[in-house]
Amino acid sequence: CPVSLAAPLAFTMLQRTHVSKGSSVFWGNASLDGQLSHLLEGLNVTQVLPLEPPDAQGRRQQDVTTYLLYFGQLVKLFSKERPINYTQSLCCRLGCLLFPNGTAHSFYEVTLNGTAFLSFHVPNATWERRWPGGHAVATFAERELMKYPKTTRDLQHFLNTTCVGILRAQSAKTGKQSSRSHAPLVLGLILGTFALLGMAG
Repeated sequence: CPVSLAAPLAFTMLQRTHVSKGSSVFWGNASLDGQLSHLLEGLNVTQVLPLEPPDAQGRRQQDVTTYLLYFGQLVKLFSKERPINYTQSLCCRLGCLLFPNGTAHSFYEVTLNGTAFLSFHVPNATWERRWPGGHAVATFAERELMKYPKTTRDLQHFLNTTCVGILRAQSAKTGKQSSRSHAPLVLGLILGTFALLGMAG
């Protein structure tokens, strides 16, 4: 689709997880201003755009793999204690927008089986339930995720500072992309997985 000059620049990450009979399947992607930048398939993250050098990308790949393996082990443990006979589908969507007037907006939304489940309120770094009506799992996840203030602060910084900084650099069209400014690109996927850890219970 043609992009309007008034349209905001966007950096968006999407992570999907299917949990069935104690096993987890992961996939997702990230895009920078509509152009695919990363792919997540199983335990592998592929950098489509050359946003960071191979050694940094390798470290990011290892971090993501470690988190996904940890999540998978937790799911197996929980499934033994509380078997679920149907597939659970979790989706994390996060990123930021930079508008032509210089203002920015960041977001983090989680759905469970296609229904709004949780969101992260970026200005005050808090998780909020979105499930319609009372829901014990949503309440549990919100409470558990708020027990990790460092993680919520890191996520807030990623969305407000790192993500927006990436878009400001893109907007400036300087062509100078330091490895430092792009190093945390995969962090969103890692933090997305961390959010899922809270929901696994």
